[in-house]
Amino acid sequence: MLELRRLALLHQFAALGSIAAVAAATGYSASAVSQQLAVLEREAGVALLERSARSAALTEAGHRLAKHAATVLDAVEAAESDLADAAGDTTGRVVVSTIPTVAVAVAPHLVLIDGPQVVLRQYVDDEALERLRTREVDIAIVDVWDDAPPEPGLVRTTLMNDPLVIAGLLDHPTWLVAPADQPSRRVAEEVMTELGVQPDSRWEFMGLATIASLVAAGVGAAVLPQLALLHVDVPTTPTGRSRRIDAVIRAGSQVRPAVRAVIGALQELA
Repeated sequence: MLELRRLALLHQFAALGSIAAVAAATGYSASAVSQQLAVLEREAGVALLERSARSAALTEAGHRLAKHAATVLDAVEAAESDLADAAGDTTGRVVVSTIPTVAVAVAPHLVLIDGPQVVLRQYVDDEALERLRTREVDIAIVDVWDDAPPEPGLVRTTLMNDPLVIAGLLDHPTWLVAPADQPSRRVAEEVMTELGVQPDSRWEFMGLATIASLVAAGVGAAVLPQLALLHVDVPTTPTGRSRRIDAVIRAGSQVRPAVRAVIGALQELA
């Protein structure tokens, strides 16, 4: 019989790609993770990992078992959620990952929810969804700047549309933007093009809250979501655009009362 906790470690290895990453995610030592995967290999009767002195990778059998592990873990989570629903049990730990601009708005309210023990963490969108799949996170609050493609095994709930505005003076010679690999940068460039804005300089900063603070200090203008301006006072101009804020969960946790309670609180706040 294959042991569930070891299957979970294999599932995380398949998602994260290294024993060190699995150890960091689970709180185990790397040697403990390696030993448990070796035990799983003995239980399975086949080699699951190709090991070298500095790395490890899944074998063909390892890939096959990892897919089965994901199915098994989904089924177990669905069963646990169904039993909790039958009992009306809203207690338990619910780990919520959120982007910074939403955290400022929701954190003071999430701590007041009755029933679930809410743990709030901050991850960027791709990392948040990865940690959701590996079960380190139960709810991932992410922003969507374009249409999000379907994600097998995940369920999205739209919480709100966050209007995008021009923060600061339209004729400011400096505009503040995110780095080129960030989705907000593309939208900022599009808005500037539509307005015919050609600033003397563009300063790049990671983090919408940082950009909002710099706009409030008079450093420049920027295209920002309204939530990023929650605690700053600056003139704004509507752009007619918005970003979407979604809460994403695993399909197996849809009926878990504690998860439903947190999603419900987030919808009320939105």
